[in-house]
Amino acid sequence: MNQPIPFVAGPAAGHVGLTEVMRKVAHGDKQAFSALYDALAPLVFGIVLKVVRDRAQSEEVAQEVMIDLWRQAARYRPDGGSVTTWAATIAHRRAVDRVRSVQAASDREQAQAAREHTTAFDEVAEQVETRLESEQVRRCMRGLTELQRQAVTLAYYQGLTYREVAEALRTPLPTIKTRMRDGLIRLRDCMGVTT
Repeated sequence: MNQPIPFVAGPAAGHVGLTEVMRKVAHGDKQAFSALYDALAPLVFGIVLKVVRDRAQSEEVAQEVMIDLWRQAARYRPDGGSVTTWAATIAHRRAVDRVRSVQAASDREQAQAAREHTTAFDEVAEQVETRLESEQVRRCMRGLTELQRQAVTLAYYQGLTYREVAEALRTPLPTIKTRMRDGLIRLRDCMGVTT
């Protein structure tokens, strides 16, 4: 059975005390982790809170850091610095990652909102342009002769062929072709379309 770990938190604990606790944590000792948690959680939370500046998120990140300390305990090397410094470094990195993640999410949301806003504006502009063009077509159609207007309407709005237009208007096919050609030229000129 594991014996309780004599550990004194704070400055009296010293480098050696936390190093021994960390060694035991690396071997899966839950009591050692409990002592490590008690010693480092306030420090970790304080570092995270200074970076993240949101208490709820800071609590989450601090918990993630403490879990990292448990999982990565075997990676700790005393010659690389104190346990406190190692934990503080992990805490700071995690906090910065969280801030960056939150900022990236916010940037994505703003970009999406901007795209949606632009799309809505483009749809309105397109509808207005279509209405204006429709009005211009109606105005230009009024400038055609009656036979030209009827032939163009039957061919382009009802999808009839030249022969079907000629039959519908009881007019010879060559006359329909001529009237439609002349009518389309007048429409093109009226609409300001260049070829």
